[in-house]
Amino acid sequence: MSVRAYVLITTAIGSEYEVLEDLKTSASTTRGVKVEADVVYGSFDLVVIIEAPDLSTLDRVVTQIRSHPKITRTTTLISSRSR
Repeated sequence: MSVRAYVLITTAIGSEYEVLEDLKTSASTTRGVKVEADVVYGSFDLVVIIEAPDLSTLDRVVTQIRSHPKITRTTTLISSRSR
């Protein structure tokens, strides 16, 4: 049973595409984790969809994302349904 989460990200001005490429490369290296990401307009700069095998793995990926130096804020929404 996997866990899905949506991470809404605000970046330093003008760095959203750089952060996007960094996240796609680094987050998807964790075994069993699927990562999709898009640059968006509005209150956030990026939306990342993470599918992980369990909550512990999801936590590691989200912590890794939050450590990026050009990310200024994140909001994580964990889906109420397991996949």
